[in-house]
Amino acid sequence: MSPLDILVVAPHPDDAEIGVGGTLLKSKAQGLSVGVVDLTTGEPTPHGSLEARARETAAATRLLQLDWRENLGLPNRSLEPTLEARRALAGVFRLTRPKIIFAPYWDDAHPDHIAATQLIEAARFWAKLSRTDFPGEPYHPPRILYYFSIHLRIHPKPAFVLDISDQIDAKMQAIGCYESQFITGRAQQFPTPLDDIRDRSRYWGWTIGAAYAEPFASREEMGLKGLAPLLGE
Repeated sequence: MSPLDILVVAPHPDDAEIGVGGTLLKSKAQGLSVGVVDLTTGEPTPHGSLEARARETAAATRLLQLDWRENLGLPNRSLEPTLEARRALAGVFRLTRPKIIFAPYWDDAHPDHIAATQLIEAARFWAKLSRTDFPGEPYHPPRILYYFSIHLRIHPKPAFVLDISDQIDAKMQAIGCYESQFITGRAQQFPTPLDDIRDRSRYWGWTIGAAYAEPFASREEMGLKGLAPLLGE
């Protein structure tokens, strides 16, 4: 397959849409190739099923216009950064060869999210190893950025915030595809879970003088080749 510019690693189907949906849409509009690898099916959940979740994921994938999406089928609710899981994800990185990996923010209440971040960071290192039986050629993804799909009520400091004002409606439509997670069995009284997600995007937009935005963190410094991007040029 052709290398991806961007690969989002999501603990469960819907995490990519929540944390990076607008960025994926914006990146596609700018001609970049984008993909998602879901680590688990996300099931069981109170109102979901494997069949429903697969339909919802397919609908969201179409709305996001993804170039590639796969599911590793790792265990939901008991995700761990095992050597077997690391091997599988390192193989994905070697085959898709993304320039940027998006991972969940490292501090969270959900054990699957914490394990996912540990797994991603370890698999990034393993992907570059030679003399292995991994698929593809050795490859070290240049950068990991961390998206906010956080269950804790915390306010981490992002490295940067990306304007998604033009993409917010499509992002919310993609998230809304997951009816079993956000609509079915829930009292639709304000604020709904979808209201909360949209309002958080509104808040981050406010921080940069835009209507809506998505925040991203980085463990490593990010360099600029000039100041023009900061001037809106």
